[in-house]
Amino acid sequence: MRLEGKVALITGAAKGIGAAEAGLFAEQGASVVVSDVQEDIGLSVAAHISAEGGRSSFVRLDVAKPEDWKDAVDQTILHFGKLDVLVNNASIYSMLPVEVTTLDDWDELMRVNARGTFLGTTHAIPAMRDCGGGSIVNISSTAAMIGSKKGGAYGASKAAVRLLTKATAVQHAKDGIRANSIHPGPIETEMISSLISTPDGRAASVSRIPIGRLGTTWDVAHAALFLASDESSFMTGSELLIDGGMTAQ
Repeated sequence: MRLEGKVALITGAAKGIGAAEAGLFAEQGASVVVSDVQEDIGLSVAAHISAEGGRSSFVRLDVAKPEDWKDAVDQTILHFGKLDVLVNNASIYSMLPVEVTTLDDWDELMRVNARGTFLGTTHAIPAMRDCGGGSIVNISSTAAMIGSKKGGAYGASKAAVRLLTKATAVQHAKDGIRANSIHPGPIETEMISSLISTPDGRAASVSRIPIGRLGTTWDVAHAALFLASDESSFMTGSELLIDGGMTAQ
């Protein structure tokens, strides 16, 4: 059990990568707080974990709202006594080119992706410090590393996550708090469903990946498990690229 005795709060855990992380963490011994704005689906994920013999609860969390974060951390400590791991997974996606991105588009991407990760980090730090340390795992993107012919605001929001992770790592190593980021390439989830809904669209996405396939939610979940566990105890401020070699080209 790689997370035995640990308590993890995972955002955006109602489906996709977040749900995979929640299930895997519970299998590896963690008590998992499933959080999302989608209450019915999130409750179902938490109930499934409990039915499989795991320890889980659900809390509704809009990651852009400070009051929701305070409640989520408070509920985590109330149910499980501490907070060891935070996975800032909640995210929204856009591939609008820069020129046609509106201010509202920009603000909404920054509100969820950058502000949400910032608020999660600032609310988790005191709770982790109180229990002697912890691990913050931020889900960024390969879009934070390289430019693309489409997009702009999404990559910028994920680049903010990347640098926030490094600042957190440097500033809170003394507290025993580690912070690392994961940078997925194309992962087969609802988020990119519009891009891969046709054979030509899927082929175009796969053609960019040397390994020759799209990533799965489990590819990312296992990376998050490693960073959440003590196996990565000498890693902080690091980046894990889960992209099938896409950015190596």
